[in-house]
Amino acid sequence: MDKFSIHRVPLHPTIRQAQHTPVRSQQSFSAHLQEATATEQQELKVSKHAHERIVERNIAITEQEWQVVSDKVFEAHSKGVKQPLVLMEQAALIVSAKNATVITAMDRTEAKQQLFTNIDGTIVL
Repeated sequence: MDKFSIHRVPLHPTIRQAQHTPVRSQQSFSAHLQEATATEQQELKVSKHAHERIVERNIAITEQEWQVVSDKVFEAHSKGVKQPLVLMEQAALIVSAKNATVITAMDRTEAKQQLFTNIDGTIVL
């Protein structure tokens, strides 16, 4: 943010010669917002624990499905959700939206028998 200061205007203003300042391109607010959100939205990371669970439970998630999960998690985070449960056709994931990290994963049959605590949102895909 540019610094600015407020000065009293003298009764008899002095004449100053114009100073040449580099011209900056003006971007609209929406362009700045898109730029900021584009750099913010990254892929979800997978914790070591979640990776082990995905491997041992033979959970297969395609690149396209990961992208949908990522998009929905970041959308939920923008709405204030910190730790959503993501229910997919083949898996259930607990995600830290704040850290953009999958905390744990289980297949859907195992998820049916679980009680989920410390979640503040659910994403059903």
